[in-house]
Amino acid sequence: MKALALIPLFSCIFITACGGGGGGDSTTNIESSVNAGPDIQVIEKIDFTITAQGSPADGTFTWQQVSGPSIDGFPLEGAEQTLTAPDVKADSEIVLRVSYQSTGNSTVSDDVLISVSSNNQLPIAVITQTAPDTLPSVYQDTIILSGVDSSDPDENGMVNSYFWELISGPDLDISSFDDSTLSFTHPLLEANTTLLWRLTVTDDEGGEASTQFTMSLNKTNELVAANAGDDQNVEEFDQVTLDASNSETVTDTYQCEWQQLTGNAETLSNSQQCVSSFFASDVDTNTTVSFEVTVTDSKGRTDTDTVFIDITPKALGLINDSGMGECYNNTQRINCGSDDFPEQDAELGRDSFANRIDKAGIGNLAFDYTKLNQFADEVDDSSEDFSCIRDNVTGLVWEVKSPSSGTLPNTTLRDAQNSYYWDIGDTTTDADSTANTTCPNDTSCGLQTYINEVNAIDFCGGTNWRVPTYTELLGLIDYGKQGQSVLIDLAFFPNMPEAGAIDNVNLPYWTSQTAADGTSLSQAYIIDMSNGNDLAYPKENNAYVRLVRSR
Repeated sequence: MKALALIPLFSCIFITACGGGGGGDSTTNIESSVNAGPDIQVIEKIDFTITAQGSPADGTFTWQQVSGPSIDGFPLEGAEQTLTAPDVKADSEIVLRVSYQSTGNSTVSDDVLISVSSNNQLPIAVITQTAPDTLPSVYQDTIILSGVDSSDPDENGMVNSYFWELISGPDLDISSFDDSTLSFTHPLLEANTTLLWRLTVTDDEGGEASTQFTMSLNKTNELVAANAGDDQNVEEFDQVTLDASNSETVTDTYQCEWQQLTGNAETLSNSQQCVSSFFASDVDTNTTVSFEVTVTDSKGRTDTDTVFIDITPKALGLINDSGMGECYNNTQRINCGSDDFPEQDAELGRDSFANRIDKAGIGNLAFDYTKLNQFADEVDDSSEDFSCIRDNVTGLVWEVKSPSSGTLPNTTLRDAQNSYYWDIGDTTTDADSTANTTCPNDTSCGLQTYINEVNAIDFCGGTNWRVPTYTELLGLIDYGKQGQSVLIDLAFFPNMPEAGAIDNVNLPYWTSQTAADGTSLSQAYIIDMSNGNDLAYPKENNAYVRLVRSR
């Protein structure tokens, strides 16, 4: 390119008007120009020369970079410059501009285009084995191959990606073929085996290079490796899965067989398969069971392994559950496990495992009762001649009332229809219930009198009978009987009194707990056995009682 400028020249020509003799002025324009030279094509990192020409010849040249990958040293002074093309990742263009100024004149400039071609050097692929530390490797060793020593010879280049290939060798379980390192586990091998690997690396300019690596793996002495899985910690009633599917053989197929070695007998499903299961049995203390799996390959070779299962009791507490064995929505029974109506009684607690509980006696769902005679000896579950009930969940022994007979006050001591006012311990009350009207006693129809009389006869082998607490009495309620006239199991607690005979409460039974009414503490809690409701009830009123004692 070439740039021009006009240079005015002034001269004085003597005429008669100049210096007294006369004269005149004239102006001459001289063209100024600069040429940056022809466009240049070079290869990255190669020296090249740029030369500018300017006119008139007395001017100065200044070079600067206008655009493109940076070249060090600018601005530069002088018509001719030797430069080094920059290291580029792709073909690039650089624009350089030369400015020229002669004495006393304006500056002119011109551009030159430098086309720089990329000249990528291919990366160098390198494979090293970094694990195990001790060679040769053996079965189940973790073997690691590394490509991190691979490099890019370009000054500012780098390896961008890795790709591993197994050219020859057995099938291996490898999680990724695209990392700088590759790892796998030494497999079972029937014979010494050679593996051939290929690693291809790619640099940041797309250049690729590959290398190969050969390694040997030794045969395994034992050709079947049984794996019964990890030891487990579970709770009673949990479903436990036994899984031997991670066992290994050199043949394509194998079979499994499970057997229990120690602990409470468990019922295995699919014991002839590699995946088996059972429900952990009902336990009272921490218990360990063990199982052995025998793995047999298609050539009849075998190996065994053992797994231990620690079973702990569930934290169900020493209270009875609600007796609810079904789930409901707002209007009707539904299948349990609903997301709209979750975590119902039938899904939680002792009742949800009722079919797997090892009961000492019998009862609905998780209720567990044993019948006792007048001497506190156990009697047959089907017997109708019993005097007390032992609750095997809570450990409490309950009074079974005598059948209603006669007309008050002409009834027996423990007649079901007898009722009492609340006067436990040192508590006194202005009782409306006088003696010999609601019970057969000639002195008092208070609870304490009744307790004393029952203890005096050593009823069911005990002299520690008392009125139950709120929680103890509520534990007899079976809410699964909702809709029936009595929410207590009549097979174990027969001889209920007539509902509604006392103060408009169907079946009120005293508890030992005073209701905190904030003033006189004149009320105690009752529980209505017809519906499970509780009520703070005046102590001078009459209610029924079912005594209880601890064993």
